[in-house]
Amino acid sequence: MRDLIIRWWINIVGRFGGPMTFRIILQPAMAALLAFRGGLRDAREGRPPYFWTMLTDSANRAELLREGWRAIARVFVLAVVMDIIYQFIVERWIYPFETLAIAILLAVVPYLLIRGPVTRIVRRWRGKTVTNGETALKTSTK
Repeated sequence: MRDLIIRWWINIVGRFGGPMTFRIILQPAMAALLAFRGGLRDAREGRPPYFWTMLTDSANRAELLREGWRAIARVFVLAVVMDIIYQFIVERWIYPFETLAIAILLAVVPYLLIRGPVTRIVRRWRGKTVTNGETALKTSTK
């Protein structure tokens, strides 16, 4: 088991300096753009931040997961395909769990970390807050 963990860690770290390193920047950037677009849409529709709502609202969790998956499915599949190509070139073997870990790290994590803060920032910039899922305008006293 120890050898498996060491090999996994060495292979994961090796991706950041080996061939096809451009994908380490490209795929999270694509996921970030999709998250930015989703966050803008959430702010415009008065929806609460995505990741926090997914964690706390069990009634809507399945729909939120489907919506998020639809948004990043292509980036995730691209991450899987490119990692399989990388593994075949470098290691002459395919390790499916490493491929899934890299795809999640490059596509899913940036999406989850960026969409909610974008919603909050845009809403604050526009002067709107969300209370109980409904949009309410802030009143400012000048």
